[in-house]
Amino acid sequence: MSNSYAIQFPEALKDFIRYLATEKGMALNTQIAYQHDLELFSAFLASKGIVSPNEVKQETIIEFLARLKDQNYAASSLSRTLIAIKVFFRFAKREEMVEVNEAFYLESPKLWQILPEVLSSSEVERLLAQPNSETPFGYRDRAILEVLYATGLRVSELCSLNIYDVDDEFVKVLGKGGKERVVPIGQKALAAIDQYLSHTRDQTDSEHEKALFVTQRGKRIDRIEVWKMIKEYGKQAGIVKNISPHTLRHSFATHLLDNGADLRVIQEMLGHASISSTDRYTHVSRQRLQEMFHAFHPRSQE
Repeated sequence: MSNSYAIQFPEALKDFIRYLATEKGMALNTQIAYQHDLELFSAFLASKGIVSPNEVKQETIIEFLARLKDQNYAASSLSRTLIAIKVFFRFAKREEMVEVNEAFYLESPKLWQILPEVLSSSEVERLLAQPNSETPFGYRDRAILEVLYATGLRVSELCSLNIYDVDDEFVKVLGKGGKERVVPIGQKALAAIDQYLSHTRDQTDSEHEKALFVTQRGKRIDRIEVWKMIKEYGKQAGIVKNISPHTLRHSFATHLLDNGADLRVIQEMLGHASISSTDRYTHVSRQRLQEMFHAFHPRSQE
């Protein structure tokens, strides 16, 4: 590796600030704002043990911005911070401080929509393993987690499910605006539902409007209870990300896309009226596409 790639972030940041002042002719207030944003980023990198700009990955930048979002940063502040990071890495690439501009594929429009928390596959497995199967409602909670991750349902859609909305291959969902859709469901989620029903529910009741997921009092479960339950299991699983039921929806879509699913198919399963709503998930896969292009295209290095 070239010595320039080993430059430490604080030193690179000083060079960048000098560049803004002398070459870009940027307004002083903008320089101060960029410096503040990048100093926060530098402190975040230090806390992660990252000392060089060349060690920064796209996921690191997303994690930093997501942390700011969790601290209730306004969308405009998040957008400015991302712009500062993008300008810095464009400078760092030109000055050969980094081999790859990891910020290149991060987009600034509607930033708050492209920063969902996404669990890794191992984090999902840890989360799903938390409910205690020795208790009746451990079976219920496991089934809820499995269904959310297997189908990408909104939490309101999950809570409104009835027993007879689920068959051997699909879940019938009543989505936004009363629009009905059918979503495939995997065998693991179906097995979890079967276990839950066999251990906790009275199967003699043939009422077709019977709620699928209920509380200990037999009432239909609500989104607040599901939210609290996932928060608690996230803590038990040692997941430090700020997770919610929507996190499993985001993870469902992102993992499908990463494994080659068509965006239009994901749009249909999520119940998005517009493909632009589903397009937010493409940001996590663009770097993977770029890496594949450079690895396999015979003329990509010319």
